Formats: sequence, structure tokens, C-alpha cells
Amino acid sequence: MSRKSANRLPDKTYADVDSRWAAVLARDIAADGHFVYAVKTTGVYCSPSSSARLPRRENVEFFDTAQAAEAAGYRASRRMVADRGAAAKRRTAVVEQACRLIETLDPQPGLQELAAQAGISPFHFHRIFKSETGLTPKDYASAFRAGKLRRALGRAGTVTHAIYDAGFNSNSRFYENSTAMLGMRPRDYRSGGRHAEIHFAVGQCSLGAILVARSQRGICAIFLGDDPDKLVRELQDQFPEAHLIGGDRDFERLVAQVVGFIEAPEQGLNLPLDIRGTAFQERVWKALREIPPGVAVSYALVAQRIGAPRAVRAVAQACGANRLAVAIPCHRVVRRDGDLSGYRWGVERKRKLLLREAATAEEGWK
Repeated sequence: MSRKSANRLPDKTYADVDSRWAAVLARDIAADGHFVYAVKTTGVYCSPSSSARLPRRENVEFFDTAQAAEAAGYRASRRMVADRGAAAKRRTAVVEQACRLIETLDPQPGLQELAAQAGISPFHFHRIFKSETGLTPKDYASAFRAGKLRRALGRAGTVTHAIYDAGFNSNSRFYENSTAMLGMRPRDYRSGGRHAEIHFAVGQCSLGAILVARSQRGICAIFLGDDPDKLVRELQDQFPEAHLIGGDRDFERLVAQVVGFIEAPEQGLNLPLDIRGTAFQERVWKALREIPPGVAVSYALVAQRIGAPRAVRAVAQACGANRLAVAIPCHRVVRRDGDLSGYRWGVERKRKLLLREAATAEEGWK
């Protein structure tokens, strides 16, 4: 069986009562999250690794989730409440170790290797990593390598030096991934987009002027403003050496799609996007794209959603760095008190977008 197919199999560890009881006796940390055990004589439930006094086997029953135990009338033990904080610290430590391995090893480790280092199953490790970072291990590795590559190209004397600065141990592995990471050849990216072709067009919508630009990877910029010329200069500043090509009729139809999405957000935007940012920014932007039209959430809630509840300020900075207006809906993020705060393309545009989308709101962010 291939590694790829093996990684997709459901985890059947702790599937029977005997293996679950063995995990309780061993206070197995790896079993946390797979099930809880409840004690009939005390009416409480615990995690498998709980440090509470072990009950008699005949007084124990198992549940797949804490919610199921509570539905059956049990409550969380005091020890479990305390252990939750310790378990959260252990999960954070596991993910931090995995991130360091991803950032330092070449070739980058696969899911099996990362899980083995953590001492837990691939299925459980994958779930923990995604809940803590908002990304799968593979997505995190790609985003980290791409960010490191862009920084290296900006400071290295040559592209060859940048290859090794970014952690690639061979030219061939680098060039296999460089275009997907940069949207153009690395030498062109390093020189401000020299020889790269970026098609663009400027139009009008109910929010004012709009510029849409596309690299070979997809839509790389959607700018809003009052002055069309200023939007074009902003694009030129982004790639000063790129060959900017004014859109033809086919490209103008693409702009019409974007304008249509702005006017009727419920229809969605089914276009490839060229999203480039740091690993953290891409986590935030991915979460923003999951917010449905008509729903406004706080920066704090986004931070919690990506597993970084203390990174509220960093979430706000990632929203401000967004180059794809509406496609990555940073306008749907507000302060905890409901204040609209800042918006790269103007608070009034943010207000209009939210009011327009409010008519289509049906349910919250799940």
C-alpha cells in the first residue's frame, strides 16, 4: 500500500473496549481525543491520560466524545478540567516540534515521519496539527518554503545562493517547485517581475474603480479605489520590472466576473487565485475564505479559528496585507465591539460590502 493511500485510512486505534481500557491503565496521552471514559459510581468522565485515581473496570463505560458522555448524564471531572490545560500545552509542544522539523529538514518530512517523532498515530497527529495551525502539515510546509524562498530571493546575491538559503539541497528540487511558489521564474521574481507577464484591466463597479490582474497562476490582485491611475501605479509598484499587459476582450470578461461577484456575493467567485504570503498570512486568508457572505466575525474569533488565540494583532496585519479584495473577504472581519476599524480600500467600502451581503446571510460561521 502506498504512503499516500495509507495516510488516508481512518484510524482504528482504540476502537474496542479492551484497547481503550489498556490505554486508561497506561494513562496513554496518544489516546486523548479518541475517546473518554466515564465512571458510573461518581458520575464523571475523564480523558484516557487523566491523572485521577483509576476506577474499577466494572464501573467504567466508554464514549467516543465528551459530548456523548455529557448527553448520557456524566459531567467532566475536576481533574479532567485541570488536565485539559496540560493537554493543550502538550498539543502545542507536539505541533511546535513538528513545525521546527518541517522548517529545518530537507527533504521535508512526511506525515508518517512527523507522527512517529511525536509518538502518535498519523491520523491523530494530522488532526492535532490542523486544529492548532489551521493548516495541514503539507500546506504548512508549502507555505513556509514559499515564504522563505521569496525572502531569500530578495537578499541573496544570486538565484543559486537563494536556493540554498531557502533550504533546498539541490537545484532540481528547487526548480520543480519554484514556479508554483512564485508564479514566475525565480530570476524574474528576484528582479521585480522582469520578463513576467501580468495581464490587467481597470473597470468600474458600485464601489468605484477596480483593477484586476492575473499572473500565470491566477488572479494575483484585486484593488479598489477612487483613482484608476493610482491602482495601476500600485500594481507597478508590486512588480516594477514585470511586463504589464492591458486586458483584451477575453480578460475584460474575467473582470466582469469579479464585478458581478462584488455586486452579488452569493453567486461566489469560481476563479483560480494566485495567493502568496507568509505561512501565517495564508492560514488567516484560508480562514477568511470560509466566512460566508453576510457574516461578520471578530479578529479574535479568526485567531481562535486558526489555533492562535493570542495572535489577534497579527491577524489584523494579515488582513491589511491582503491584495485580493473581496476574493479573500477581509472586509468580513471587525473588532470585537462591532466597530469596522480599518480597511485597505476604505472603511466606507467595507460598510457597503457588509450591508449588501447582510441580505444574503442565512447562518453563522461553523
